[in-house]
Amino acid sequence: MRSQLPKQYLKIGSMTVIEHTLNKLLSHPKIAQIIVVISPEDVIFNTLAIAAHDKIKITIGGKTRAESVLAGLHLLQDDDWALVHDAARPCVHHDDITHLINIVLDSQKGGILATRVSDTIKRAYQDNDKMIERSEDRTHLWAAATPQLFTAKVLKSCLLNALNNHVTITDEASAIEYCGGHPLLVECRRDNIKITQPEDLALATFYLTHSISK
Repeated sequence: MRSQLPKQYLKIGSMTVIEHTLNKLLSHPKIAQIIVVISPEDVIFNTLAIAAHDKIKITIGGKTRAESVLAGLHLLQDDDWALVHDAARPCVHHDDITHLINIVLDSQKGGILATRVSDTIKRAYQDNDKMIERSEDRTHLWAAATPQLFTAKVLKSCLLNALNNHVTITDEASAIEYCGGHPLLVECRRDNIKITQPEDLALATFYLTHSISK
């Protein structure tokens, strides 16, 4: 996004994106504590009032998403369930979180929130990424979202395994997949968007200020 501020510190109304996100998580009855992983260069989070909440712990992350998630996992017990969520997804719904938790705990398998791909997906040529090579069959394609839920022990082991083998990990589920696991897909609402582009901020503002997200 065209801003000097990290996206999680952009404002929606009177609060930052991360404050909206944390308020959603703090008010969920099945979430016992929240570990906020921040960049070593972050000088903003500790200035927010929400940083002093008694359910929030803060730790320093690494250079990659995988390293940062590992930093948070080190504060958990092996048998804890870790619900990993993007700070830039403030529109997540309580009922989607509850649905994910219930399905995963009932099956004792890890799982993620996701949406079915509805747009036609085009694959570009490797040597020309602005020319269509072919269309992909979207029948079984899903777009991964968060939260993603796994036991701390399993997720930590798979992340370490992937990092030690220099495997690119784009989300927690991809680490589990690398270890041979098959996380569950739990469908969520499409307004659980991740703020990455300027127009996303306006859309998130709409969702958060209208009854569709309540």
